[in-house]
Parts: sequence; structure tokens; C-alpha cells
Amino acid sequence: MEDLKVTEYLKELEYLVNIDSVSSEPEGAGRIAAFFREKYEHMGWQVTAHDFHAEIAPCLEIVNHPAKHYDVLILAHMDTVFPVGTAAKRPFRVEGERAFGPGVIDCKAGLLSGFYALQRLQREGALEGHDVCVFLNSDHEGISSRYSKQHSVALAKKSRYVLVLEAGRANGNLVNKRKGIARYKLHVDGVSAHAGIDYTHGCNAIEELAHWVLALQGATDLARETTVNVGRVSGGTSISAVPGEADAEIDVRYYEDCEIERIEKLLQDYGRSPHVKGTRASVEGGITRPPMLPTAATCQLCEAIDRIGREIGVDFSWMASGGGSDGSFAAAAGIPVIDGLGPVGGKAHSAGEYLEISSVLPRYELLCRILKYVVTH
Repeated sequence: MEDLKVTEYLKELEYLVNIDSVSSEPEGAGRIAAFFREKYEHMGWQVTAHDFHAEIAPCLEIVNHPAKHYDVLILAHMDTVFPVGTAAKRPFRVEGERAFGPGVIDCKAGLLSGFYALQRLQREGALEGHDVCVFLNSDHEGISSRYSKQHSVALAKKSRYVLVLEAGRANGNLVNKRKGIARYKLHVDGVSAHAGIDYTHGCNAIEELAHWVLALQGATDLARETTVNVGRVSGGTSISAVPGEADAEIDVRYYEDCEIERIEKLLQDYGRSPHVKGTRASVEGGITRPPMLPTAATCQLCEAIDRIGREIGVDFSWMASGGGSDGSFAAAAGIPVIDGLGPVGGKAHSAGEYLEISSVLPRYELLCRILKYVVTH
């Protein structure tokens, strides 16, 4: 593990973290892409920049040499959830054994660890005769890889295994299962009116929306690990006016397809039968990420990774996650996927996001060993 210098690693991580790279602003993620393009090209790899949409930065397809099929596809994202200006307000810092900053663990540390693992394996000759593809996208956060997922899935279908460089969980665990995600936008039209003079002529869109909110929140089924969260609501123009419009955004996390069918039936039923006379509602949206469910082949790979962990003395277990990952698309295509292979950290998407510095070397070593295994099996 001595070949990776943590001090130099942290300097590069500081550079990356101090670049705002929110998905909706292409410039920042474009700088991240330029950084990794230079590093991989210096290593002799072929880098193709895909401009999938003007709203996002280029996505990078990186190969040790072109091939029709790959032994492994490695996935990571270059964007973050944090708006422009966040890095200036709370730049990269180290306190004790932790590093902090926007995107430090989600997933800029994973991007770096992946590069250095591949650099080491190439230097050792472990990749000779093997085909490796890395896909780094810039539309993961916020817009659920809307523009890149089709290409990501196409690459996954050409690969025997998929490894995802999202962060290891705060307890050190790896991830072999993730919930699916569905997102919906609800719009209610009512009839606006003066609240004092014409109250009875109004049809309150917010009142109708309130019935939807209670029904949707009540559709959560923790026994089946299905959650429904009405995360944003808006409506009305003035306290003295009956609101003529109201809106809500809904997040659903699930494992079973029948649960999505149940939620969508509820949406349809409420749309057909408004509670407030004179209102009508419309719903748009659907599944943004399918569940990542382990197959028999995935479980076999997990067993092999367990053996590797024991051999090198890195402790971890396996867990499911409710968060989204581009590995979900690959898993839905039937490819074995292992996630959470970046360094360990926690509190992603928050001001407290942190990296456990002591995990960088052990998780780098684990990643190197896993890569060696998957390219040869």
C-alpha cells in the first residue's frame, strides 16, 4: 500500500473538492472532467468526451484500449448536489482524522481512488490482456443521470462486472443492494377568488393538495421498506385569496415492482375523484432508477470479495442502501454490480459531509485486489 501517498492524495482531493461541480452548472464538473482526462491520458488510456446535453458537463468514457467487450466497467460521478459558491463558504479542510468539504466522499475521493488503483495495476502488468472501461458522468445528482444513463447501460451490457466508486458506508460496509427511486410532480388546478368577498366561488387547490399529501404519506409501508415522501409543496398567491393552484413533488423508494404499481394506482384514483369540488389534478413522472437487486452471480462475487477482505485484513460487511446509484441501471440489465467501493465516509449531501482519512489506504488496497480478481474471472 506504500505506493499511494496519502499526503499527495489529499492535496489532489482538496483541488477537486474546492471546485463547485453541481450538476446544473457545466463549468465546474467540466473542470473535474479535464483533471481526470489529463491523468488518464498521461497513463496512455483513450478518453472520449461525450457531450450528451448542453445542460451538463462532458461525460468521460475511458478505456485502456478499445474493445467490443470489457472485463469490468467502473462507474463514478463528477457532479455534486451543492450550489455554486458552496466551496468558497466551506472549502476542503482536515480536522483530526477526517477531511470535510462538498463532495469529499460523494464521490470525489472515489474518483481519485479508482484512478490510482488502475494506475497501480497497469504498472504491475495486471491489466495486460484485459479490457477495462471507466465511465464518469456529470448528471448523476439531482437529475438521476437523465442524459447519460442510456450510454451507461450500453457499456454495462458489454461488461462482465460493474464496480461503483460511491463511498463506503459510514460503518465501512459495501453495498450490494439499493432501492429503486420514483419521482412525481403533482399539479392541482382550482379556482381562485377573494377570500373575503367571493370565498364561496373559490375552489381551494391547497385544500385538495392536502388530501393528496396525507394519502401519499400514509402509503409508506416500512414493513416492505417502501417510503413515500412529499418533499416539496407550493401554492397560492396571497393570504387573502383562495388558491387557484398548488404543486407538490413526491419521492418514492422501493424494492418491489408491485409497490410502485400500488403507489401509481393511488395517484390515478385520487386524480379521478377530487375531494374538493371544482379542482382537478395532473401527475407526471415515474421511475428514475430501478432497484439494484443482487443476483446469484452478484452473491458469488460478494463471497470472493469477502475472501479478499479477510486475506488483507480489511473488515466490512454488506448492506442495502436507500440512496441512488448508477449501478442500479447496470443491475437492471442483469450485470453483477458491487457498490460502495470508495473510501469510507458519511453525511453526504450535507454541510457535515466527511471522509475517514484512515480508510483511504485500506480501501484502495481492497479496490486493487477486487479489480485484479474481476479482470481474471
